Amino acid sequence: MATNPRDDITVWDLPTRLFHWGLVVFAVILVVSGKSGRMEIHAAAGEGCLVLVTFRLIWGVFGSKTSRFADFLHGPHAILRYLTRRDSFHRPGHNPLGGWMVVVLLCAVMAQGLLGLFGNDDILFDGPLSHLVGKSTSDLLTSLHKTLFLILSGLVAIHVSAVLIHWLVLGDNLIRPMITGRKPGHGEDGVVFVNSRRAVLALLCSAALVWGLLKLL
Repeated sequence: MATNPRDDITVWDLPTRLFHWGLVVFAVILVVSGKSGRMEIHAAAGEGCLVLVTFRLIWGVFGSKTSRFADFLHGPHAILRYLTRRDSFHRPGHNPLGGWMVVVLLCAVMAQGLLGLFGNDDILFDGPLSHLVGKSTSDLLTSLHKTLFLILSGLVAIHVSAVLIHWLVLGDNLIRPMITGRKPGHGEDGVVFVNSRRAVLALLCSAALVWGLLKLL
């Protein structure tokens, strides 16, 4: 049975919300540590980001409905329909454009983290996997790491701008649901969340994969 349009419905599970805000915290640490030259902290935060993104990729398959890629990745027709008839899209989770932005950001953060593993600062710090490549290759990957940072900054700016436009112009507050897990309903049912123990297992697997990458190579 559909909910009353005035009722709040469940939309984001706790693991998804913790991932989102955890990534924000790590991003701030990465920027501050990188600008201040605290490379040990920078590297640790980068490895933490890799764990989080790996977790999100796993959670995108085994998580709650709105967290799954199959739920929010739509083709061109759905995107065009959303752009031309936005009021017709009333369902929990990401809209068709927001879903693809999530994937782009995840790929960019993953690529940024992996590049950093092979980088160096030309002074005292070498990335944990820089020994696997020569100095010239490490320098190239460091340059790509810096370039991708600028691209990633642009993507984040677009993401934040879209959230603000939804909130201030369209009257759709996307921040509150990412904090509380609930949003105003439009007659649709809320999401039934999967057991959080599954998220703990996914996080442990993610940490093990990143640890294995760093220690075994």
